[in-house]
Amino acid sequence: MNLIEIVKELELTPLTSCKNIDKIQVSTGYQSDLLSCVMSGGGEKSIWITLINNINIVAVATLLDIPVIIITENATPGEATIERANMEGVNLFLTPKGNYEVAGRLFNLGIKP
Repeated sequence: MNLIEIVKELELTPLTSCKNIDKIQVSTGYQSDLLSCVMSGGGEKSIWITLINNINIVAVATLLDIPVIIITENATPGEATIERANMEGVNLFLTPKGNYEVAGRLFNLGIKP
């Protein structure tokens, strides 16, 4: 599924410049708030759902080639995290919804584990 469609369906707020989101295709997702779990279970080119909002999410996403992170519960990251995500090409989005709801909605849209 195209990232633009996901952003519209979930009413996500972009936090980064979101370059080339019309070209990003997402077919898998991963939800975790433990960086070590993401490092062992997150998939390349997937979408990551998390409540974590610190700069370490960008490092993990870059390491695993995860292009999209949805930060839940309006846990707005600091400016340094947003700047780093822009530098690394990681698209950050914000939502007031919780992890469970976001994961369920993505699953219903066809984004599978």
